[in-house]
Amino acid sequence: MDASDVLNIFQVITALAIIGVVLLQAKGQGLGNIFGGGGETYRTRRGVERVLFRGTIFLISLFVVLSIAAIRV
Repeated sequence: MDASDVLNIFQVITALAIIGVVLLQAKGQGLGNIFGGGGETYRTRRGVERVLFRGTIFLISLFVVLSIAAIRV
């Protein structure tokens, strides 16, 4: 098992984590927001919603770094 295999495994794990976090964020949103509904008011993210949002940003950044590293190896 060389470095490229390890990077590929981490990429798959990160991708699955991103899918899970995004699905948790979308839960309870309803179909109205898909077509632009519900965007009339501004609200801040609090609690678990904020953690999921920041976790998504972290996981996507990690995925990009792993992808670049996989290209270089």
